Parts: sequence; C-alpha cells; structure tokens
Amino acid sequence: MSSGHRRLASVTKVLTTHVNAARHRDALSLFSRMLSAPDLPPPTDPSFAHAFPLAIKSATALRVPRAAAFFHAFADKCGLLSSPFLASALIASYGAGASRELARRLFDELPARNAVVWSAMISVHVRAGDLAAAASALDTMDVAPTASCFNTVIAAVADSGEHPTRAIEVYRHMRRVGVAPSFITLLALVPACTAMGALTSVKEVHGFAVRHGMSSRSHIGSSLIEAYGRCGSLASAQRVFDQVQDRDVVVWSSLVSAYAFHGRAEVAMSLFRQMKDQDDVRPDSIMFLSLLAACAHSGHADDALQYFDVLTKRYGVEACGDHYSCLVDVLGRAGRLNQAYDLIRTMPVKVTAKAWGALLAACRKYGEVGLAEIAGRALFEMEPENAGNFVSLANIYSGRGMHEDAERVRREMEQRGVQRLPGSSWMIHRKSSC
Repeated sequence: MSSGHRRLASVTKVLTTHVNAARHRDALSLFSRMLSAPDLPPPTDPSFAHAFPLAIKSATALRVPRAAAFFHAFADKCGLLSSPFLASALIASYGAGASRELARRLFDELPARNAVVWSAMISVHVRAGDLAAAASALDTMDVAPTASCFNTVIAAVADSGEHPTRAIEVYRHMRRVGVAPSFITLLALVPACTAMGALTSVKEVHGFAVRHGMSSRSHIGSSLIEAYGRCGSLASAQRVFDQVQDRDVVVWSSLVSAYAFHGRAEVAMSLFRQMKDQDDVRPDSIMFLSLLAACAHSGHADDALQYFDVLTKRYGVEACGDHYSCLVDVLGRAGRLNQAYDLIRTMPVKVTAKAWGALLAACRKYGEVGLAEIAGRALFEMEPENAGNFVSLANIYSGRGMHEDAERVRREMEQRGVQRLPGSSWMIHRKSSC
C-alpha cells in the first residue's frame, strides 16, 4: 500500500468518527478537503469509494438540497458507481429525500447489484410505506438474500401493526430459502407474535432462539416474556425469565407486567421486592407503570400510593402523565373517587385524557354523577370527536334515572357532529306519557 493510500485510510477513519458522532458539518468539510488534498489519491481512485458513502450519509442527515443527485453525478464521473456500498448509500439518500423513483432508476441502471444494494432498495420501499413493493422486491432478488434483506421487511410489517401474520410468513420464507435469522430478526419478530397472541408462533421463535443460544440474552428474553404473558402462558414466561443471564430492569419489568396483566398482583409485587434483593436493579418508569397496573387490577390502592411515594422519592423515578393516570385509575377502581379527583387537580404534570377517562369510568361504576359531569366536560373539550365520552356520561345519567340529562348529552353530541361508535347504544328510557 502506498503512502497516499495509507493516508487516505487514516483520514477516512477520522471521517467515520465524525459521521458516527453526528458531526455532519465537520464530516462534509473534511470530505471536501480530501477531494483536493495533494497527499491523497484522486477521487477517481477505487479506495475513495469507502469515503463517499460517509459523506452521502452526512449530507442526507443535514438535508442538503439535491445531495443525492450531486453525489450521484460526481461518483459517476469518477467511475465509482460499481461500488455496491456507494450505490446503496445513494439509493438510501434518494429514498430519504422522498425520491423513490430516482432511487429505483439508479437501482435499475446499476451494472451489478449485490444483496447490500437490494437491501437498500427494499429499505426505500419500506420508508415510503409500500410494504407490498418491499415484499415483492424480496421475492424477485436475483442474488442470494441476506438476513438484513428479510429483517427490514419483518421489522416494517411488525411496526405497522397491520397483519402481523405477514411477519411470520416472511420469517418462514427466510427459513425456507436457507437464510439464518439473526438476533435482529428475532427482536423484530417477537412483537408481531405478541400482537397476534399466537402462542404457537411464540414457541416457534423461542425454539429457534434456544437452539442458537439467543434466548438467554436480555433483549430477546424480555420480548419473549412479554409475548408469553400476553398469550396467557405465565409458566413459560417464568421459565424464560429464569434462563436469562444478566437480568436488567427491562427483563424484570416484562415479568412483572405479565403477572399484572393477568391480575396476579401479589406475585407482581413480590417480584419487585426480589428485584431489589437479588439483582440490585433500580426500577425505571416502565416498572413503575407495571406495579401500578398490578395494583389497579387487584384493588390495592394503598399499595399503589406507597409505590408511588417510594419510586419517586427513594429511587428518583420521574412520574409522568401515564403514571398519574394509572394512579387515578387505581383510586377510581377502589371507589376513592374524591381522592382520584383531588389527584387530578393537584398533579404537577399536564392532565391527560387518560386521567379524566379513568375517573369517568370509575364514576360510571359507582354511579357518581357530580364528578362524572366534571370529567365528561373536560373530555368533551380534550377529545371533541370521541363519541365514547358522550356515551359514558349519558349512560351514567340514565343509570341514575336522569333521562332528561341523558337526552341533553345526546343532543349535544349530535349538534357537535360527533359520530356514534359502531355497536354503541344509548341507554335512554323515556317515561310513558300515559
């Protein structure tokens, strides 16, 4: 290797450091100097193909106008488009600039495409929200696919929340063509199994993770625990938990949440105590929510108040709107409606619709009209198009025999143009005039 090439490799490392640290202006400035540096090879040298993608990434991050077109023309002039890494960076840049057509045109014009280039094009389709095109590209690849190609589609399908079964189908296709799922594959796949509530699929993914030594890793373990919990298999969730090495707060929170979800408050609270004693893990905001949810499902209002105090004061966990809303729900379920309302009035964070909704639901359960009116009016302003709030208040009135007030809420709903939710019914009973 010549001294110029060694110097180029050294400077490219500095360029990489700038990009990875998000110092994109510094990166572009350095790249500009590299192009004319007398002690470096000219940009037509194939070694420069490693620096171009880094500059493209920084220009894309800074949203430099027509960055992809500029680098495309310059790389073409330098004869470097044969580099798959440079080509994939250009495709990604076009896609980030909402120019999917230009990305596709470049993709089609490339003299050679490898899995890296295909993966970039698939990612552009995903970014544009066209999962059908992404899946089609995956099926029509003319080179051997890699796990990365499949992972992009699986993650996109799982994140979309629509038709999670398709994520499982892509995973099975991946296995059929002989591509081994990676750690990233499983991380993307387990949430899809959770969304489906498909215990068989969870076991299938878990089995692969066990056979390839991934199930004991905390990230996979916490996802599997949540999946098993959602499917109602607490014994399986517990077994995964017991096998996880280096359990962190996410793993502990997943198991606490699983038991809380199924009303096993005593076990959930016992786990919290074990977490402190066994692994010396500090609770976080997710654990906080899981404990409050456990208390809500079991009616342990005093325990919820104690946890709220301990976690905020002793452990310094900052309570957000969701925590306060959950505490309102706990107090409301326990029939402590005035205490729940006082909490709403005095909470130091912005009151959310969740908090008012929890109070309104509790008022309906206990037939409390006065606080229901306050909660209902607040919700009408915060969620003017949510028919459920109008329905709930009207039903509370009807349950107390206040039919004229229920009718008034119905008329107000109609005047505001709020559409009733499918399947909702108004429990309004008019007295006979006979």
